[in-house]
Amino acid sequence: MGRRSKNKQLPPESLGEEPSFPSKKQLGKRKAEVETLEDEKPSIRPAKRVKDINGKRKEKIKSKAGSDTDGSEGWEDVEDGAELKKAQIGSLFNDSDNEEPDAFTGDLDDAGLEEDDDFLQAPAQEFDFGSDEDEEEGVPKHEKSKHVQLGGRAISAQPEDSSDEYGADDDEPVTMANMAKLSRKLEARAVAEAELDVEELKALAAEEDEDEDMDADAPEDTNGDISAEPFHLPTPTEREQEKASGGPDVHLVQRRMRECVRVLANFSKRAEKGRSRSEYVDQLVADIASYYGYNEFLAKKLFQLFPVNEAIEFFEANEVPRPVTIRTNTLRTRRRDLAQALVNRGVNLEPIGKWTNLGLQVFESSVPIGATPEYLAGHYMLQAASSFLPVIALSPQPNERVLDMASAPGGKTTHMAALMQNTGVVFANDANKARTKSLTANVHRLGCKSVVVCSYDGREFPKVMGGFDRVLLDAPCSGTGVISKDPSVKINKSERDFTLLSHLQKQLILCAIDSVSPDSKTGGYVVYSTCSVTVDENEAVVDYALKKRPNVKLVETDLEFGVKGFTQYRGKTFSPSVSLTRRFYPHVHNMDGFFVAKFKVEKRSKVPATQGKEEEVEPKFVDEEFKVGAQETFTGFNEEEDQPYLEEAKRKRMKAKGLRPPPRTKPAMPSKTVETTA
Repeated sequence: MGRRSKNKQLPPESLGEEPSFPSKKQLGKRKAEVETLEDEKPSIRPAKRVKDINGKRKEKIKSKAGSDTDGSEGWEDVEDGAELKKAQIGSLFNDSDNEEPDAFTGDLDDAGLEEDDDFLQAPAQEFDFGSDEDEEEGVPKHEKSKHVQLGGRAISAQPEDSSDEYGADDDEPVTMANMAKLSRKLEARAVAEAELDVEELKALAAEEDEDEDMDADAPEDTNGDISAEPFHLPTPTEREQEKASGGPDVHLVQRRMRECVRVLANFSKRAEKGRSRSEYVDQLVADIASYYGYNEFLAKKLFQLFPVNEAIEFFEANEVPRPVTIRTNTLRTRRRDLAQALVNRGVNLEPIGKWTNLGLQVFESSVPIGATPEYLAGHYMLQAASSFLPVIALSPQPNERVLDMASAPGGKTTHMAALMQNTGVVFANDANKARTKSLTANVHRLGCKSVVVCSYDGREFPKVMGGFDRVLLDAPCSGTGVISKDPSVKINKSERDFTLLSHLQKQLILCAIDSVSPDSKTGGYVVYSTCSVTVDENEAVVDYALKKRPNVKLVETDLEFGVKGFTQYRGKTFSPSVSLTRRFYPHVHNMDGFFVAKFKVEKRSKVPATQGKEEEVEPKFVDEEFKVGAQETFTGFNEEEDQPYLEEAKRKRMKAKGLRPPPRTKPAMPSKTVETTA
């Protein structure tokens, strides 16, 4: 093609049936527009010098007629059949679209190439056209380029359907006669393709396993490149030296964390000889604490909740702030109208998810989201998505008496009032009287007319007021689920804090259960929730309540998502029903860490279940005489003897209540004396 282009071959003639149209666009240094193929005349140009592969210049090879002045000489004897064949080949590509082809019409000179172009100076490429073995296998040399070697198999570049036994009759029209035949062929093709996919996946998995085994002992540096030094787990002495010198480098900590995770994933193959798994875990926990800024106690406590890979994801998620969410106040507006109003003010938002029809997630806003006219008018409340969950689980109904034992700043209280449509009554209690100011302000702003604000210690509430249909206890907790909002939790929590908080939560949950009326026709439910992810504050408290109050049981929370609660944790075994509780994690659900449990309070039985079973079994006497004698031995109670004891117990109860007991009518209870003999 190089010699033909240099000697100005005439453009190929098109087929008579379908003429081709040359492009009218001027590309490069094209000299003139070609109007028709018949009127084009070859241009006369001087001889040109080209370079050979050695860089030496040669004179242009003369044509057969011996003239180099006319570029068209030497091609006068070319038959029209060759040009026609070339035109047919070109029509396969240019006539596919019913448009004017955008092809280059001209020679190399019209493209504006210079004599010293770089591609002319490149060394000649040697193409391997295969050997005779390919021809013996049915692949000719000239078709070698149409095949691709993949996994030792020659895969044709042509469509497989054209020669496949399943697709031989694809062009056959579908009729009632051949419909079943074509359907069977399609099914057979689908089965064959599925088998091929399975084989490819297995081969790929095997290759990945081989690569992992080969690279298992190849350490990496901080940039992910193979390093010359293998990973060495520091000894306790070396760790102390690192701390004394000011701590390790950040890049070193990153690499060490990555190596520890890789070793723990396959400890039997990748661990150093003589090193235990606990050493790797301790080193990883220490690196997590130094890298993310935790104290080692809290880092270890949170690390033990998850598998190794998931623990790293949890710590990483705590460094990212959670999305800003708002809750629509249905007492003032609808979510659709609120969204439209905020969009008109330049707020980019969308619904949180299908699990709530009130929440909106805000991505960006050109106005302060907490100072818009809609916010001041009480159309919405700035509230975290996790705070929707306990109210959804409680599901208060209209005309009920509901208690929120720890309600400030009022997000859950106003949510319950909206679900109850301002009917019934909601008692919003908070032990901190200073926080009731913000609670009262939000209640007034959102138009909640059925809310009563009070400030009592939650542990006193059964004595103050009881008989509620539903109680919500969002207990005070350590805040390990909201570290992204309050990073101070990383360093200011100790083992003593978790012990005291767990004790307080156990007291509050028993008081919440006692405040519910088991005779309620529509309710009788208690929801316990915390913004913590530790087991001490969640499953342990729930299991304690089940043991202390046998008249309650756990029920489904009616939440569409969430992780089931632990029934076993580090040697502790909880009630199997604890799996009905739900956990929420930042790295899984993109919301604050949260825990929700729902109790159903039933009527108390007069006799405990264990005692009742014992009373059902009557003693069997051997003979009738012993039975009669046993009945006659009971002589009844002596009321005069028991009266001092009853009066003394009554006096103690009155003193405990701060009342003045009446004077004794009889002497005090006789005290037991020990008789001594002289």
